[in-house]
Amino acid sequence: MRFVDEAVITVEAGDGGNGVASFRREKFVPFGGPDGGDGGRGGSVYIQADDDTGTLVDYRYTRKFRAERGKNGAGANCTGRGGEDVVLKVPVGTTIVDVDSGDIIGDLVEDGQRVLVAGGGDGGLGNTHFKSSTNRSPRKFTTGIKGEFREIRLELKVLADVGLLGMPNAGKSTFIRAVSAAKPKVADYPFTTMVPNLGVVDADRHRSFVMADIPGLIEGAAEGAGLGIRFLKHLARTRILLHIVDVQPIDGSDPVHNAKAIIGELKKFSPTLAQLPVVLVLNKLDQIEEASREEWCKHILDELEWTGPVFRTSGLLLEGTKEVVYYLMDQIEQQRELEAEDPEYARQVKAFREQLEAETREQTIAAKEAYRAMRKAQREAGQGDDFDDDDDEVEVIYVR
Repeated sequence: MRFVDEAVITVEAGDGGNGVASFRREKFVPFGGPDGGDGGRGGSVYIQADDDTGTLVDYRYTRKFRAERGKNGAGANCTGRGGEDVVLKVPVGTTIVDVDSGDIIGDLVEDGQRVLVAGGGDGGLGNTHFKSSTNRSPRKFTTGIKGEFREIRLELKVLADVGLLGMPNAGKSTFIRAVSAAKPKVADYPFTTMVPNLGVVDADRHRSFVMADIPGLIEGAAEGAGLGIRFLKHLARTRILLHIVDVQPIDGSDPVHNAKAIIGELKKFSPTLAQLPVVLVLNKLDQIEEASREEWCKHILDELEWTGPVFRTSGLLLEGTKEVVYYLMDQIEQQRELEAEDPEYARQVKAFREQLEAETREQTIAAKEAYRAMRKAQREAGQGDDFDDDDDEVEVIYVR
């Protein structure tokens, strides 16, 4: 399912209908008096999270949305019909940001959650409202109020508990295939994964979590090397990062250098994101002789000066993967229980996530603007092709 993970649209609520000046004129009713009705309220624009919507691609080319204007009032104290609301469906995990102010209008994290982004204008008043003992035939009425207008940015970040991190060909896609029903592409060349993938991992009955696999990073990603850092924002909602390290890369590179490069790129992109708990996984142990595996793993850990949790796995042979799943499930459940039981801890987690969201948003926008500037310079120099740089298309597979 193809989708765009960011879109900028304009929304305009409907104007209120006008009130009218009218007088009751009927046979045998010589003193009918004013009977002008009010105008109808303009339609509003809402954005609603929808589990059945997995893409923002609908807002790539259609970027202007306007609700219906309220109808004018009529005689006989008839109020005009209100304008119909517009409800825009977006995937769960979409953040709505006001482009002008930068304020977050809403963060849609549950199916059916709805946010008002542009309120319809109130209808005008008919002349009935202006009658008095001294003004029995008022000709005054008011026009409807103009509806709200906004330019908003929709930002989609995948909702996952665990995010996979690592170099291209470190075995991230093989790992997520081993522990879930997701079937991302696997091949023996770098950047096999070009798009994020999601998989639901079942630890036991009624115990599961969501894992996200993003395209691999390389050294210099923060400066645009490889696929750059464009997909790192999808780790902003995760609880734990799973750092997959290939213990014997096929290109002959040093696994210690590769691991340090990933950590460095993560810190460059977002120091706050780098503060998330990280679990190290030494992967592809099947490529090393069993007699020397422990010594080689100890060498890597010593060079990294690693003191956190570490697992040794072979995603291809499914060795050690269950232990990783159980550990992650326990950690996620402990975090959830602590948030539910300790209000102060829950407040700290909320503040941390708000800071992380703001930081990743700022870095992503800056990276995108830098990329556009680079593409513009290339085209002006005759080195680039002509295509739309407005949106980044990615693909997500979400299966259980």
